[in-house]
Amino acid sequence: MHTVETDVLIVGSGPAGSSAALALSTYGVPNIVVTRYASLADTPRAHITNQRTMEVLRDLGVEDEVVAKATPQHLMGNTVFCTSLAGEELGRLRSWGNEPLVQAEHELASPSRMCDMPQHLMEPILADAAVARGTSLRFETEYLSHVQDADGVTTTVKDRLRGDTYEIRAKYLIGADGARSRVAENARLPTVGQMGVAGSINILFEADLSKYTAHRPSTLYWVLAPGATVGGIGAGLVRCVRPWNEWMIVWGYDLTAGTPDLTEEYAVSVVRRLIGDDDIPVTITSSSAWTVNHLYAENYQDGRVLCAGDAVHRHPPSNGLGSNTSIQDAYNLAWKLKLVLDGTAGASLLNTYTAERAPIGKQVVERANKSIGETAPVFEALDGLSPQTPEQLWANIAGRKDATEAAEKQREQLREAIASKAYEFNAHGVEMNQRYASDAIVSDGTEGPGFDRDPELHHQPSTRPGAKLPHAWITRGREQLSTLDAAGRGRFTLFTGIGGDDWTCAAMTATETLGVELATVVIGPGQEYEDPYGDWARLREIADSGALLVRPDHHIAFRHAHAAACGDAEVLLTAALRQILGHG
Repeated sequence: MHTVETDVLIVGSGPAGSSAALALSTYGVPNIVVTRYASLADTPRAHITNQRTMEVLRDLGVEDEVVAKATPQHLMGNTVFCTSLAGEELGRLRSWGNEPLVQAEHELASPSRMCDMPQHLMEPILADAAVARGTSLRFETEYLSHVQDADGVTTTVKDRLRGDTYEIRAKYLIGADGARSRVAENARLPTVGQMGVAGSINILFEADLSKYTAHRPSTLYWVLAPGATVGGIGAGLVRCVRPWNEWMIVWGYDLTAGTPDLTEEYAVSVVRRLIGDDDIPVTITSSSAWTVNHLYAENYQDGRVLCAGDAVHRHPPSNGLGSNTSIQDAYNLAWKLKLVLDGTAGASLLNTYTAERAPIGKQVVERANKSIGETAPVFEALDGLSPQTPEQLWANIAGRKDATEAAEKQREQLREAIASKAYEFNAHGVEMNQRYASDAIVSDGTEGPGFDRDPELHHQPSTRPGAKLPHAWITRGREQLSTLDAAGRGRFTLFTGIGGDDWTCAAMTATETLGVELATVVIGPGQEYEDPYGDWARLREIADSGALLVRPDHHIAFRHAHAAACGDAEVLLTAALRQILGHG
């Protein structure tokens, strides 16, 4: 049997697989991507792209391409609750960072803006850049099985065009093959939860809906109508794919009754029901059924086999966390593989992947499923969950307009129910507050989570080890850049300031001793980098002479608040790097 060799084999070309390939090729690691399909994603699927993911794409050099093709943030944010697009509006929620106070938090949190980037537009950018940098991408190539030994993984694949099988020999295998991952199944990764807890249908269609949407631009229009609470994600949903003529409807179905016959007539009937205007021309593009899942893996690794994305966390699209978490999985893993493969780090560094990402995967699955339940109070405000006829629901909706004490209470209840959906549509903390704890993080003895505001709603920057490096605008000559721009790029970075000379010397020694690429960033008046606004000084939580060691993925690995005593900087920094790199 013919055998192909590479350093890393990636099964799956979705957000996790393509971004893993992009990161590995950016770092110079040979890799092959195989996918059983003949093309990349051909439907929008995932779309919300949050600030943390945009920071990742910024570091990998493709942010500008994504921004150019995405729907910008200011067109995402009037989440509407209505009886149909043409019908009564029940309320709106400023979402995705467009509420003024939340918008300020977004501006302060990151150099990057979130956007709406449908998966069928995102995947080509990731995959094309990966291939341009060295990835070998093989379509119509199906993963069958794998066997690993002490030196690598031998994977058997099938060429679906020729019909023959062959082997790919790699040092490591990444399973990024989605919610029905055969790699994760064969690796026997333990999971918690269940698949198929509810049924949903996606209907893609084209229609000019600008007269119902352009004045209240949004990514999501939620339709409260009879039957909307059956299965699905809590209500009927009209999702904008491209303003304002490409759309996707999400509608639930009862799993116990089986999948509806997805004829064009059925699709048109659902579309008409949610639009509420039978005169608008509609062209159905496609229809498909799927299930809401509530499942996460407790371990992402089996020896030399590591899984990412939907292979290890499966949840509904609520909160828009799916592709974001998948891309961030890959970003966490890629630099670790690079350092292990080139001998800079020990294989134990890869053990930190599960330790760091599995808690995030669990959080995302729980949050997304919880958000479905948080739609119920909107219906409850209208008595819409009680057994009743459609006529009774419409009467309840109309009743909120009455000049009565009961109607006033109903209006208040409805406003509060819609406002509470901020935990789905403005969960900035869920997106940005990821804190890692593993052997690749050197604790400084700081205790507690360090949150003084709701950690789901509000991002709280910190330089505690395990937190992401805070964003602050700094300057280098006439250039303005983010602290995140000064870090990343596949290498460690040491941040210090005036009086931190011992740390910069220690960084040079560590580079020579351990062979690790380590850049230094000295911030202060008259230094290469300056802090003209004082933002960095307010965020860094250390003295000018202290030090922060930042990993290639922007997370802080080591912190020392002040200048080290004579000779101690070298000892402390080298010891921290030895721990992080798994050198015992």
